[in-house]
Amino acid sequence: MEPQKLPLKDIHLPDAIGWWPPAIGWWIIAVLIPLLCWFVFWLYKRVTRKTAVKTAKKILLTLKQDSSLDDKAKLAELSALMRRVAISQSPREETASLTGQTWLEYLDKSVQGSPFTQGPGKILADVHYKKSIAALDIAPVIKLCETWLKAQK
Repeated sequence: MEPQKLPLKDIHLPDAIGWWPPAIGWWIIAVLIPLLCWFVFWLYKRVTRKTAVKTAKKILLTLKQDSSLDDKAKLAELSALMRRVAISQSPREETASLTGQTWLEYLDKSVQGSPFTQGPGKILADVHYKKSIAALDIAPVIKLCETWLKAQK
């Protein structure tokens, strides 16, 4: 037979594959990426929050045992430590600008009663600005700060 007379049909290509519905792999990726992002964010928040409190507890312990500092310097360091922890726990805009009575009220929110505004913790509000402090036992202030650190979540 001659090639021109053979009953052959032309080659027909299949239709192009549409973009919808996506393959199962794309569905899995679409679900896993947001879940993975949420998990990484949650893990980061959890690790950094606990790390700040753990580090603050260690610093407080070394501060408590440091005999080279006088009481005023210890109180100043303690006040700075409390502020650093508060800033790491709460949004910076809320805590960084607090001073005086509002700072003490913020600290009182985490503990029972009002030991910072009416108790031994009120010395933390203005210890940086006093030239000297009267002889006072700073052990209750340190204990109060330990209690406050334990109350942080």
